[in-house]
Amino acid sequence: MSDRPIDSAIWSDRDVRATTRRLATVHEAALAGEATGGAPLAAPRAVIGESWRRVLVSGSVDPDRDSPQTLLSVAELEHRRQVSQLAAVLPVLHEGLLPAADAAQQIMVVTDAEGRVLWREGSAPVRRMADRLGFDKGADWREGVVGTNAIGTALVARRPILVHSAEHFVRSHHQWTCAAAPLHDPRDGRLLGTVDLSGPAPSFHPTTLSLVSAVARLAEGELRGRHQLSLERLRSSAAPVLARLGGRALAVDPNGWVVGVTGLTPPDRVALPKAPQAGPLWLPRYGSCALEPLPGGWLIRVGRQERDVGPSRVLLDLSGRDGPTITVSGPAGSWAHELTPRHAELLFVLAAHPQGRSAAELARDLFGDESRTVTVRAELSRLRRHLASVLAHRPYRFADGVEVELRLPAARAHLLPQSSAPAVAAARRG
Repeated sequence: MSDRPIDSAIWSDRDVRATTRRLATVHEAALAGEATGGAPLAAPRAVIGESWRRVLVSGSVDPDRDSPQTLLSVAELEHRRQVSQLAAVLPVLHEGLLPAADAAQQIMVVTDAEGRVLWREGSAPVRRMADRLGFDKGADWREGVVGTNAIGTALVARRPILVHSAEHFVRSHHQWTCAAAPLHDPRDGRLLGTVDLSGPAPSFHPTTLSLVSAVARLAEGELRGRHQLSLERLRSSAAPVLARLGGRALAVDPNGWVVGVTGLTPPDRVALPKAPQAGPLWLPRYGSCALEPLPGGWLIRVGRQERDVGPSRVLLDLSGRDGPTITVSGPAGSWAHELTPRHAELLFVLAAHPQGRSAAELARDLFGDESRTVTVRAELSRLRRHLASVLAHRPYRFADGVEVELRLPAARAHLLPQSSAPAVAAARRG
């Protein structure tokens, strides 16, 4: 069989059935060749043959039996969804793929870079069919677990893949056709996961892979645009800080992308530690530096080794005049950051409990439900991207040495009026 993609021509239903039979013959011949040590009578496409060889060498997948799935716990699934960058592009994926999935009796699946199914939507009957294969939310769809499939093989090959019928390694998957494309972080090319359309083999259409690939590119474009917007926001808040400084300094986002400099030739990016913290640090390009927090990034002061570079004062303004804001003052001056309603609630609770709160306590404060710790941790992770060393954890609190001023409305009944958090409601009552 040639290596020409099997979706490169428009086939009639009779052609699809004939191709399915031919693929089954290739599959049986390939496995028989491996079993006898001889050469298979027919060859699969190169990308499929390479995948089959990987699976056979691993010895971890039985072609005649589905591997039992160990699904992620509800809490772990929710955590992975919350921290995944792909959550931000779900509307793009939905708009681009769900109408086609519904029309063709297919499902849309989004996985993380480890092949774990994070989201699954589309045709209800097909979802029920997928359930019987363990192809559910939280499932592990890597090659080494379920054999050759569009998701797992795309993760290995790092390119869009169509796997049709008997190109799947496991025989119980031969009733399926799947097309998946990898999704990358446009900032650094890091693999984020995959998007996939899957359904019964007769639902195969020659344009499916092209559609999935095009929508994946749109999603990566959305991520690129969001990154540019975040850089612009950081640039606007960093500009006045840099203007006040003498010497050499750079403003960078959490991944080291540079938005402004003073006294230096601007590089595109600075290699930051994996988990940067305010304080002295050494950078290969600049030597001794000091790191200070900015809203949504960091200020790098080159040639400085000050120990006390963290923020010294925080003003949490919930007075309601211009929306909730936080103003942070430190050695480099001060800057303000507008807060989302949820982040305003979190910071209010932390300001009211200077000794700190556990994730379970915050879940009770915000939702009246101690079990919602995954949501709390995800929100605090997002908040710390902007406030960096302003916040500490274990327990969650404002960092030691930071003076916190809480500015409330003249009438307590007007505190965060849109909030339904139990802790806020209790504070309104006085």
